[in-house]
Amino acid sequence: MNARRFRDPWGVPHLRADDPLALATAQGRVTAYDRAWQIEVERHRSRGTSAAFLGPDALGWDRFVRQVRLDDTARRCHTALDPATAEWVGAYVDGVNAGLAAGAARSPEFAATGLRPGRWEPWTPLAVWLGHHILFAGFPGKLWREHVARRLGPEAVDLFATDGPAVAGSNGWLLAAERTGTGAALLAGDPHRFLEDPGVYQQIRLACPEYDVVGLAVPGVPGIAHFGHTGKVAWAITNAMADYQDVYAERLRRDGTRVQALGPDGWRPAHRHVETIDVAGADPVQVEVVETDRGPVIAGGPDDETALSLRYPPRVRGDLGFAALPELLRARTVADIDHALRHWVEPVNVVQAADTAGGLLHRVAGAVPVRHPENGRRVVPGWDAAHSWQGWHAPMPRAEVVGRAVMANERGLAAPLGVEFAAGHRARRIAELLDAGSAWTAGELATVHTDTYLGAAGPLLTVLEGVTGLGPAAAALRERLLRWDRRMAADSTDAAAYATLRAAVVRRIAAHPALAELAEPPAYPEVFAPWLALTPRVGYALEHLLGATPLPGVDVTALVGAAAEEVAGAAAEEVPWGDLHRLVSWRALPGSDAGPGPRLDGDHDCVLATSSVPGVTHRCFRGPAARFVWDLACRADSRWVVPLGACGVPGDPHHDDQSAAWLAGDLLPVSTDWEQLTEERD
Repeated sequence: MNARRFRDPWGVPHLRADDPLALATAQGRVTAYDRAWQIEVERHRSRGTSAAFLGPDALGWDRFVRQVRLDDTARRCHTALDPATAEWVGAYVDGVNAGLAAGAARSPEFAATGLRPGRWEPWTPLAVWLGHHILFAGFPGKLWREHVARRLGPEAVDLFATDGPAVAGSNGWLLAAERTGTGAALLAGDPHRFLEDPGVYQQIRLACPEYDVVGLAVPGVPGIAHFGHTGKVAWAITNAMADYQDVYAERLRRDGTRVQALGPDGWRPAHRHVETIDVAGADPVQVEVVETDRGPVIAGGPDDETALSLRYPPRVRGDLGFAALPELLRARTVADIDHALRHWVEPVNVVQAADTAGGLLHRVAGAVPVRHPENGRRVVPGWDAAHSWQGWHAPMPRAEVVGRAVMANERGLAAPLGVEFAAGHRARRIAELLDAGSAWTAGELATVHTDTYLGAAGPLLTVLEGVTGLGPAAAALRERLLRWDRRMAADSTDAAAYATLRAAVVRRIAAHPALAELAEPPAYPEVFAPWLALTPRVGYALEHLLGATPLPGVDVTALVGAAAEEVAGAAAEEVPWGDLHRLVSWRALPGSDAGPGPRLDGDHDCVLATSSVPGVTHRCFRGPAARFVWDLACRADSRWVVPLGACGVPGDPHHDDQSAAWLAGDLLPVSTDWEQLTEERD
């Protein structure tokens, strides 16, 4: 089985092999060479062993992973794979193991932490995938709503309904041939993820006699799952914001060394064992792992009045949907994509696809259980049969594409499957921009990716307009913001003034006596803290709290007026938004905080969704982890870019050579001509 490795001018690996198994091995090997530190961190994170070299800061995640039985779930799902898919995944793992030593030798992080590269097991790619997505559906939001209901009453549960601070989203759009200048469809988007160094997506090309696919892979996982172009058909996804994970209140009791759980049929034995987590620089920590008939216990335990368990589809079904991955590579038409998606489980996505014959696809893919509506909103009692799962939603929603289709995590196609969705600003703005043109090309769509209009500014500006009795400086600030074009451009001082006012309003609302009961979060594990902190919740729900669902007992007009008086002097200093809104990339290395990075355009609800946490920080931790345009008229005219570069090794020429283009909003060519590539020899 022969394989050859080429690179384009940006260091993107282009792999060519005699057959799919040799190609999978080559993909695993080049990933280990380019991303050894990244994928080894993810392997350890999926096993709950990362604190052993990252230290106490990683303990909360490791504890959660052990308790949720993530590695065991991956093993179960691997055991259930069909033989062909298992062999293909195994070939990838063989490649990773063959390349790790060389990759680790060029990655300084191993020496810095004393970590030695380990050995990947056949199920490790499934565990890595699950580790990326176990929190994707935002089930901790149910812990927040339970907290709100208990402290403010059930009627207050929806006050903070919005896209949560730790939920990943995306933009995506599909233009039919009649809306382009190429005579064929265009498919574009940008996944919004935590911005990491190295990036969460790996640009790659996989070619063998059966297929030739270019796309964005997840390092540590074979194939090209989310964004790909085979030359004949292309596909892309966004988070559907579906609700498919449930949190159950559990009543547990000890029976000697065993544990029992109260279910609908009375007390039943629960699984129980103890694991030890090694922690660099600290003593080992023991974790009691308990699993009831509902699922693994993720908070509390047998010695607490109530514990919480998590029920999630891969654990219930013993299936992670990996059979879809090799089928996607072989796809030639949207019908092939549609057929492959019958396997998809987690995460639940909205999928768009187009082919060279004019076929178009817009549908939801994944596994969503059928159960009581209250399961989607709050913690429900595990001993009540009314909250048991009753099968799976089928068929999944789909829609005909007429001219164009947009997906941006809003309450749209997937509405019957979810509870909370992103505000509709991004989706509406994308549609508005697309409808302004009729002959789009791949190169022109970067203007959509980088649009900075902030539709969410409306409610705050409306309240500000109605404020009376302001002092001269605050009145000047009001008039200035009412004239503002609502664009969150890095060089805009008006955008900075708006963001400063917004932050002051958020802090004042969060400190209001009406919300005092929510200020102290419940005693849940620290991994859930981003969903339970009051100020971020207020910041992301500000539009609703000032508009359609005002807080009882809060005079928002007076509050906004006081905030304007507070910040008026600072706003007059003419600080541009980019000086405040800087990139902060996450890097899995103790003490790796290098301070604020480059200046950024955009904001949370802009199409250019560079997210900060209003009221907490202006710095950006989440944004476009890649941008792409797939051209169905000619794949070579497709475009893409990632925040840093193709290689995860610091100091490598291709570690951050795409940063300038990403920051400028430019897209780079997708190279497809083998004659223009450089072959690498081992």
